[in-house]
Amino acid sequence: MSLLIVDKPSGPTSFAVVKRVRALLGKRHEKVGHGGTLDPFASGVLPICMGEGTKVLQFLLAADKSYEAVVRFGVETDTLDVTGQTLAQHPVGDLSATAIEDALAGFRGPIEQVPPMYSALKRDGRPLYSYARAGETVDRAARPVTIHELELIAFDAPDRARLRIRCSKGTYIRSLAADLGTRLGLGAHLVELRRTASGPFRLDQSVTLDELAARIADGRPLPMLSLLEALAHLPMVNVDETQALVLERGQRMDWAVLSGGRELAGPVCAVRSGEGGPALVAVVERHPDGTVRILRGFQR
Repeated sequence: MSLLIVDKPSGPTSFAVVKRVRALLGKRHEKVGHGGTLDPFASGVLPICMGEGTKVLQFLLAADKSYEAVVRFGVETDTLDVTGQTLAQHPVGDLSATAIEDALAGFRGPIEQVPPMYSALKRDGRPLYSYARAGETVDRAARPVTIHELELIAFDAPDRARLRIRCSKGTYIRSLAADLGTRLGLGAHLVELRRTASGPFRLDQSVTLDELAARIADGRPLPMLSLLEALAHLPMVNVDETQALVLERGQRMDWAVLSGGRELAGPVCAVRSGEGGPALVAVVERHPDGTVRILRGFQR
């Protein structure tokens, strides 16, 4: 077993979902982790990694994410979402789909985003939410993120909009909703959030917790994904048996030999062919000295 895509329900934390999956699978799978936290009120794609699969978590976190979100205009909250306390209310007047469309244009592409106070980012060893809960506000530097796609799906007059978003890692949809409200001069907060994709994983590959429990109870196969499927968003190079052994032993190899002269950026999957099909040997990158740096190795 390597990876399972769970359709997280609204309500529990991502950690609670991982705990539930571990309990359902039993003690056979003590190493379990998730790839990309979802807020408790959010739902959707939550990759759950097991055993050797936990080694790919760092690469899943770096992948783009896709969401459908509902934003309510005219109400600001301290958490920037529906779970928070109301800070201010403003009349929305004759807010229109056209006005929202015009405002969205300013958020597409590379932007700077200030992380919300209610987030797990740490300052001096403390998560920001601990300061927020104590009534404190600390300065946060804006961070670069990229909004690849931002589309208005529907405008539910007088004050709600449904958006479709594809964005880079580290993007806070709550902050995007609040910033959109500020751009319109109305204030806004996030009332619904559903992650529809995380890297190569989509909702149609997912299983609910109830479905997972039923499959296990009935002895039916689980919709598990392989390590290679988990890293389908990364470039791949084929290695022969000799090269695979060099990588497995952590020995020196020239990047040009591995890449075959190809221009490859970022982490790359080294894949060995065999009788049982292709298998992931390691995730690697180019070292500044022109050799291969192994980021993660995998057992046969």
